Amino acid sequence: MRRLDPTDPPAIGGYPLLARLGAGGMGQVFLSRTASGRPLALKTVRTEFGLDPGFEQRFAREIASSDQVRSPWTVSVVDYSPAGHRPQWLATEYVAAPSLADWVACDGPLPESAVRALAAELAEGLRAVHRSADRSVT
Repeated sequence: MRRLDPTDPPAIGGYPLLARLGAGGMGQVFLSRTASGRPLALKTVRTEFGLDPGFEQRFAREIASSDQVRSPWTVSVVDYSPAGHRPQWLATEYVAAPSLADWVACDGPLPESAVRALAAELAEGLRAVHRSADRSVT
């Protein structure tokens, strides 16, 4: 977790930005919270993706699909940007935990038992995604 940059907005979608959690190819992820104090991961989409005419529809479809997944190994969608809004964003539950990279950097390679447990949890999360997709097709 890092401090906000001076160029970061104070809030997005009415949610205050508290810190930077990370960044990737699609955009940035911020720590935020609801008005009641519930922590959120607020993910923003890079501006250039929003310029693609089909992106907004694909993003909305991805959010709708993600919102159908129920599993202890996945986070729930809490809120998202309305159609036509820029920047586009998605707010999900926040799980306070180190990244896998930070975990390995601090503690070294994971023991086999931890790798097996992590793999089982990832597989259960993927099963939940597939079950959700199967329900939406039928």
